[in-house]
Amino acid sequence: MENPNKKQILLFYCVESEHLARKAAAQSDYIQLQSINWRSFDDGFPNLFINNAHHIRGQHVAFLASFSSPAVIFEQISVIYALPRLFVASFKLVLPFFPTGSSERMEEEGDVATAFTLARILSYIPISRGGPTSLVIYDIHALQERFYFGDHVLPFFETGIPLLKQRLHQLPDVDNISVAFPDDGAWKRFYKQLQHFPMVVCTKVREGDKRIVRLKEGNPEGRHVVIVDDLVQSGGTLIECQMTLLFIVITANFSQKVLAAHGATKVSAYVTHGVFPKHSWERFTHENSKEGSEKTFTYFWITDSCPQTVKAIADKAPFEVLSLAESIADALQI
Repeated sequence: MENPNKKQILLFYCVESEHLARKAAAQSDYIQLQSINWRSFDDGFPNLFINNAHHIRGQHVAFLASFSSPAVIFEQISVIYALPRLFVASFKLVLPFFPTGSSERMEEEGDVATAFTLARILSYIPISRGGPTSLVIYDIHALQERFYFGDHVLPFFETGIPLLKQRLHQLPDVDNISVAFPDDGAWKRFYKQLQHFPMVVCTKVREGDKRIVRLKEGNPEGRHVVIVDDLVQSGGTLIECQMTLLFIVITANFSQKVLAAHGATKVSAYVTHGVFPKHSWERFTHENSKEGSEKTFTYFWITDSCPQTVKAIADKAPFEVLSLAESIADALQI
């Protein structure tokens, strides 16, 4: 018997997101995958075609996007602007990773806040028959960015943290886990969702020209500590945070730093968005770390919000992918 509270969703997707789209569709009988011909003219500009355009009239339509590079954004924006105009009942855009999120500051005249620029572009998605577009984003980098979007879209901010909590409760040492945040920003984003775990907070301090991670509060000693953040680029901050947790560094009377005591017994990491430009994920693989090295993470969890990274790290320890598919399937019904 059909659930009267659920609606049929016609889900389109970009080339990179096909695997995630199929996984999301497998979570629900109410999601039907649709296709687009992603072609190009000889000059490289998009030559796009939405299949079955006449049949989506009056239907609830969604698009699963991946803005992994500037090269693929324009073709997807073109489709995203076209779909609501096809007399659809409603339109929802799922953009798991908002890629310009870390570029939200204007610290001096001339800086361009590209996070605001992309938010403005998405804010002008045409209104469908059902009203403004619903925009689903996971773990946006800066909390204030939710106010960058205009009134023509309805931003809905989701998180991958429930996937992490579910995975942690599957571990045999769940009762010995502490959660660590590499800086105050990560703590502000996630501490309310992880309050039932003991917490460790690190901070970045400046020493000369360097920014160094130091322990701010909490005690990692003897614990399996899981570093939690929204995204990783090169991974330098995670490694510095890991070193701080494994070896507690203190300063006495402002004198030279000394190694005081061993800290965490092991360290793992979770980020919602594994960006890893220039294959920077390679520095974390077990095969690239010496046995017993302090740079070896026990687990490194990411979601499939960045499809290219998921493909690159497949079957490479310590990486594990926690899929957003079920969460996306649920969000499409909201």
